[in-house]
Amino acid sequence: YRCDDFVVNDTKLGLVQKVREHLQNLENSTFTSERHRKRRLLENSSLNSKLLKVNGSTTALCATGLRNLGNTCFMNAILQSLSNIQQFCCYFKELPAVELRNGKTAGRRTYHTRSQGDNNVSLVEEFRKTLCALWQGSQTAFSPESLFYVVWKIMPNFRGYQQQDAHEFMRYLLDHLHLELQGGFNGLSRSVILQENSNLSASSKCCINGASTVVTAIFGGILQNEVNCLICGTESRKFDPFLDLSLDIPSQFRNKRTKNQESGPMCTLRDCLRSFTDLEELDETELYMCHKCKKKQKSTKKFWIQKLPKVLCLHLKRFHWTAYLRNKVDTYVEFPLRGLDMKYYLLEPENSGPESCLYDLVAVVVHHGSGVGSGHYTAYAAHEGRWFHFNDSTVTLTDEETVGKAKAYILFYVERQAKPGAEKL
Repeated sequence: YRCDDFVVNDTKLGLVQKVREHLQNLENSTFTSERHRKRRLLENSSLNSKLLKVNGSTTALCATGLRNLGNTCFMNAILQSLSNIQQFCCYFKELPAVELRNGKTAGRRTYHTRSQGDNNVSLVEEFRKTLCALWQGSQTAFSPESLFYVVWKIMPNFRGYQQQDAHEFMRYLLDHLHLELQGGFNGLSRSVILQENSNLSASSKCCINGASTVVTAIFGGILQNEVNCLICGTESRKFDPFLDLSLDIPSQFRNKRTKNQESGPMCTLRDCLRSFTDLEELDETELYMCHKCKKKQKSTKKFWIQKLPKVLCLHLKRFHWTAYLRNKVDTYVEFPLRGLDMKYYLLEPENSGPESCLYDLVAVVVHHGSGVGSGHYTAYAAHEGRWFHFNDSTVTLTDEETVGKAKAYILFYVERQAKPGAEKL
């Protein structure tokens, strides 16, 4: 007789053989289908890991982490913070790639890598490539090996794999980007490119060590340093450009360790700014050389901000040297996420409109641990209205409440247009 799937032989032996073959085919088919199903799940796992629930709907997480190359969290936290300062980041991403015009590479666009030798390194190019790799959503983590190699080449202080200070790295990075951007670029000065292609006005440019670049145009401000001799009353003023302000945490708050356990007033960012700008009498180790008295005299010092930058970078001085080691000040400092008003610290606030004094937070670098040579750095940053936590390769969506509880080490504020009812510090 005839079966649906196979024809039975006349003998029982043939029937058994055909049944075995049929069952084997079914087993193979089931196994193959299961294998394909698992493969599809694996292929989609990276995408699924980058999908988040936001307001009840699923959205793609386009953020890309940075792999830790061996205690390089200090670099990763700074890079992620800078990548979320849109005006600064976009300038580098829009730069053309560096072209090498020698030997076999003549006429072809190439990138600076380890294999091309010691002389062919460009911090700007590797910084550009790193920024381009972030926020594309094409990978969960990017390895900044080429950039770290260039850092080793041009910043000897950061060679090796020991933990480094994130603020010190940021200053070295910005200074070297500034210096390199002043050099030639395909026969045209990059400062000229900045002037021609940037929306930054001429008044926003602050020159530090030469011609203006995007570094000084974005981060550059000017301080007025005012010193008065207490003996003869002679006043001395000088103007100092800055890329960031380093603020002391006032001594009366330094024993307070956590937000919930503090007794008495909580330390705020305003306390730190006031401590920085208030009139101060210099101690015996900082006597001022008075040109009228012709000798070192007791004096007072006061800082004013003469010009505010587009991006205000505030560094909280959490590490202090004692007789034998460098201690960390673990005090929680309350800081605003919106509406930081800087007009109270301006030299001539009446000459500045309200739109030039209000700042909104865009990124925070946090140091976790007890010492500068140990611990771990992470960063919080805002991107398109959402806050993210960058912890090396891992990037997670977070909220404003979590950001506000962070023990900030470096704060990045972006200037904005004043709005009615803006929250003030």
